[in-house]
Amino acid sequence: MRFLTSHRAPAETLLWSRDTRFVRRLAESLKVGHLLELESGICLIAPATLLTEARAAEVARGSRSPVYGVVAVDGSIPVADRYLVALASAVQVSGIADRIGMGASVQVAQTKMLDLFFRLRHRVMFQPVVDLGTGRVHEYECLFRPDMPTLRTSISSMVAAAINTDRAVELDTFIVARILERIAEIEADHRSAGRPGHRYALNFTPASLVDPSFSAAALSDLVAASGLLRRSITIECTEHQAVADVKPLTRQAKALRRLGFGFAVDDAGAGYASFTLIAALRPSIIKIDREIVHGIGDKQGDAKQALVEAFVSFGRRIGARLVAEGIETRRELAMLTSLGVPLGQGFLLGRPAAEPSEPRSIEGLRAGVLSRTRRAGSAARPAAAGGMGVRTRHARSTSRPATSPTPSG
Repeated sequence: MRFLTSHRAPAETLLWSRDTRFVRRLAESLKVGHLLELESGICLIAPATLLTEARAAEVARGSRSPVYGVVAVDGSIPVADRYLVALASAVQVSGIADRIGMGASVQVAQTKMLDLFFRLRHRVMFQPVVDLGTGRVHEYECLFRPDMPTLRTSISSMVAAAINTDRAVELDTFIVARILERIAEIEADHRSAGRPGHRYALNFTPASLVDPSFSAAALSDLVAASGLLRRSITIECTEHQAVADVKPLTRQAKALRRLGFGFAVDDAGAGYASFTLIAALRPSIIKIDREIVHGIGDKQGDAKQALVEAFVSFGRRIGARLVAEGIETRRELAMLTSLGVPLGQGFLLGRPAAEPSEPRSIEGLRAGVLSRTRRAGSAARPAAAGGMGVRTRHARSTSRPATSPTPSG
């Protein structure tokens, strides 16, 4: 969690370090600010225009590079709490919170950050998941974007804070209610215009799904109250923590599928989303982690290609469709298509937008790769060979349709 400026610079910045000499030298160089000595270290609070990360780094280089953390003080937080939040954040930024016993303070800061988060309205973005065979949209993943002007926060940092403070269910409930509200508005507009509706994917943490207070039936009622169909919603289990006991999560996945929801496992092939966990959950969708997708079309991508081939075979056996996340290049798209991955998502196909929008043309993207590959082949082989330059695997892959695994019911 880092604090920074938005369009207007915050009034103050707070720096924390255990190196008293360094902090005092920094304060002397600024000729302004307040020092606060604590058992765990020392703080300097000064105008943000003077106490910058660049200035702190400059003084630190002459002080044997001490460990420190510098953050903006969030003026939207009540005065009684804002410096505690900034202090805990600065300690966390320094990277040594647990080592000096400041973990509890970090939790206090995370709690107050969540309190602020729940008081605000935030943005919902939609990114298309595309059928790589037809180019049509399969569904839209709903991406929640925190809108907290003076806090540099991602949804991942909010999820981490919620898990650390045992508020994962509260966070997911808040986010899902906001997303369903937005989807209901969009779908109502579609119906009034005579346009067909879309499918949507909503993210949940494993912590929420296994919490005793989570109810698949209650979620179903919430979806119905929004005027939506359960079969148009996929519940996506995000990889943010290890699952100590897979049985409760398996029961919830079954309950959700029984009610008609789709069920997806995110980040397959990385982190905690192992083959064993996926086999136990029997999802309808498996999302291949973006780190596996990145560079899969390159010459050094053989190991990643083998892993995706294993996932394709695995998906067929358990009746799950695969989504390749993070597709950013035409080569990646061509390779994934040749390997039989039926669905894809990424900046190449379509970026997150405030309204569900059409993806880029698959045929156009393929044509670009094929044209470049043919030119490269012609240059590499003389015309005397019949003008039939050897095609690479990427060019060959674009000339045949993808093999799609059978979707589950």
